[in-house]
Formats: sequence, structure tokens, C-alpha cells
Amino acid sequence: MPATEDPTSQFVAWVRGAAPYIHAFRGKTFVVGFGGEVAAGERAQSLAYDCNLLAALGIRLVLVHGARPQIDVELARRGLEPRFHHGLRVTDVEALECVKSAMAVTRFEVEALLSQGLPNTPMAGSYMRVTGGNFITARPVGVVDGVDYQYTGAVRKIIAEEINADLDQQNVVLITPLGVSPAGEIFNLAMEEVAEAVAVALKAEKLIYLCDAPGLLDAEGQLVESVTADEAQSKIETGEGLTEDLHLFLPCAIRAVRRGVARCHLIDRDKDGGLLLEFFTHAGVGTVVSRDPLFRLREATVDDVAALVSLITPMEADGTLVRRGRELLEQEIERFTVVEHDGVLVGCAALYPFSEDNAAELACLAVTPEYRRAGLGDQLLKRIERRARVQRLERLFVLTTRTAHWFRERGFSEIGPEALPRQKRELYNFQRRSKVFVKSL
Repeated sequence: MPATEDPTSQFVAWVRGAAPYIHAFRGKTFVVGFGGEVAAGERAQSLAYDCNLLAALGIRLVLVHGARPQIDVELARRGLEPRFHHGLRVTDVEALECVKSAMAVTRFEVEALLSQGLPNTPMAGSYMRVTGGNFITARPVGVVDGVDYQYTGAVRKIIAEEINADLDQQNVVLITPLGVSPAGEIFNLAMEEVAEAVAVALKAEKLIYLCDAPGLLDAEGQLVESVTADEAQSKIETGEGLTEDLHLFLPCAIRAVRRGVARCHLIDRDKDGGLLLEFFTHAGVGTVVSRDPLFRLREATVDDVAALVSLITPMEADGTLVRRGRELLEQEIERFTVVEHDGVLVGCAALYPFSEDNAAELACLAVTPEYRRAGLGDQLLKRIERRARVQRLERLFVLTTRTAHWFRERGFSEIGPEALPRQKRELYNFQRRSKVFVKSL
């Protein structure tokens, strides 16, 4: 956004930019998993504010909290040593008492944060109904590598219909990672595995983990904005860019998206407003894990016209694109290819064939500013070239005033307007003085 733009305009632009996401997420289920570090940390209050806002926007919200540091404190208070094997706590009888105590206190503290409604806060005038229940049936982990985990358990079943019943009443469901066996035994469960199981059982739109890193990092330490499940699996095998939390959370994320959860997000637990920035801005702030690639190319339909107008209007205003009215877009919509990011239209291009000249025009190639470094322009160009070849066309030409270098770098050569197909040549605007490029197919 231009630096000269005033704060009021920035705010208006942000709200308008967030509107498509608000519409898309209303009525969808989000499962948020966070450790005891978050519950006891300085961002806990802000997290409560953001959860309140998500619920107010109509998002069905399930929160799963952990309490690992609180359990360790309780063990130390009783003179006991924590025991772990492969990152999973070994819970004997004495440790189970510490687990129950720490979990109960942490749950009450989280409920208290979610139940505020003080004036002059983001939760003023609101009342968030927080519910819970015996939604989890558990089983013992048993003996692994000769280590008896005793009262450490795994999820056997999630009572999804009961959670959905609470969500249907516009309640926020808060789940403590304890489970009960059919025999009445209590088991200590891993927060991340409970969140995964709940998200899968509810067929959630999103599973979110608040973790000790901005997300997955590449070899240079830069944030990886999105990965497929297969790509994430390779990172686990190499250990590349994984912190303590990510070693625990990433396998759960992979399993969740492979079992039907639409997206899993890894967000920095110390990022103020991380949930809002991830879900209501184009760029986001964390790493998205999906079963399939996050960007999707497809042919446009008439339902895309409104989104196309919003996409190309700024570029028409600055002269990058020729103006096209809504009515013309509706008439020519079958010529357009669009690219979506997480269901939101972020790019387009159109193909106008001139069969008598065995040529076609690439027109209205546009990508939103936030994704211009994501290679979407190249993907759209390849898709348009493929469509042209299917129609047995031999040349692809383009008229541009601003991006001549981009087309040169992709194999286009400059020609004069007189080399255009006759029908296009007659419509050439000499006042606009667009440069003409052509590429052999």
C-alpha cells in the first residue's frame, strides 16, 4: 500500500479486503490448538480477544489447550521429575495427579479470559458461552520400546455429534486434553493429537496450531508460506526448519489434511493478532499445510464476474489494463482463466482467438500485488498457451504498456502494430501506444 495513503484509507481498504474472507468463513469450523505456554503467556489476553471476534463473525470455534509447562511446575512442587520418551510424557500415578491439577487450573484460567466483557476492551458488551464435556474416549498408549507409558493415552473416539450440538447453539467449545476409557480410567493426552482428532471428526475447515516459530522455514531461514502434505513430509524426514513444537505439530497437520481437513495453519504464538492476520489478509503470516497445492487454476464462470471486476479495476485505473465494463466481462467470461488462492480469486488472463490468422491474443493478464512474486503470472501464461495450442493456433500476441520486459523474458519478441491480425489491427489504439509482442506456439 502506498506510503502516502492516510490511516483512514488504509483502514477502509483493509476492511474491504477482509470482507471476502468473512463471507467465506461464516459457519465454518475452526479448531485451534495451543500449548500451556500460550495460556500462561503475555499474548493470552490478545488471543481471547481474537477468538471472541472470530466467534462474533460466525465462525464455529473449538479450542484445545495444553498444559505441559504447568504440569512440570506441579511435578517440581511435589518433588517429582518429568519423564518423556519420544517427546511424549510418561504418566505414572503420581504424575497423573499433577496432570489433573494443572489441566484443571489451566482450563479455568482460559475460561476466565474468554468470559470477559469489560468496557473499553475488544470484548465489551459481548458474552461468549464456553462449553465442554466428555467428548473424548481414550485408550492407553501402552508399552513402546520397552517403556510403559501407563496413564498416557491416545484418542480412541471423538463424540463429534455432541461437539456439533454445542457449536450449533453458537457456543465456543473448549477441550482439555484428558480422556476417559470405557472402564472409567483417566488418561493424559497430547494436545496436538486431540486437536487433530477433533478437526478430522468435525470435518473442520481449518486446524490451527500456535507454535514456537513463525511457521516452517526453508534452508535460508525464510518463511515457507504454503506446503502440500507430501512436501511437509519430506521436511520431517530431513528435519529442515523444524523447532520443538513443529516436530510435534507437523505430523498431526499432515495427517489431518490427508484425512479431510481443508487446511492446517502453523502460526507464531508470539505474533500479536496472528489469527486475524492469517485469515483476513491476502498475505497471511504463517505456513499453510494442504493436501493439494494451495493455488488452483480453472476456467472462469459467470459467478466470477464480480471478483474479476474487483481484481482488474485498480489496474484499469492506473492504465495498466484496458477498461472492460461488467457487461462485457459477462459476455466474454468463457475466454478467461482464473487462479484462486484458498478459494479467493487472485489472478486472471484471457484468450481471444483470431482463427483466420492462426493467432490469438493474451489479454487482461492480472495478479493481485500480494501474489506477484508467487509465479502466478507464469502459470497463467502457460495455461493460456495450452488453450491456444488445443485450438491449433500458431502465434500468441500481447499488447502492453507497462510489462514489456516481463514478456521479453518469456520468449516474446516485439513487432509493429501492422503485424497484428487484421481484425485486431483495425482496433489498435494509437493514442495508448501499446507495444506489441508475439510468441510462436
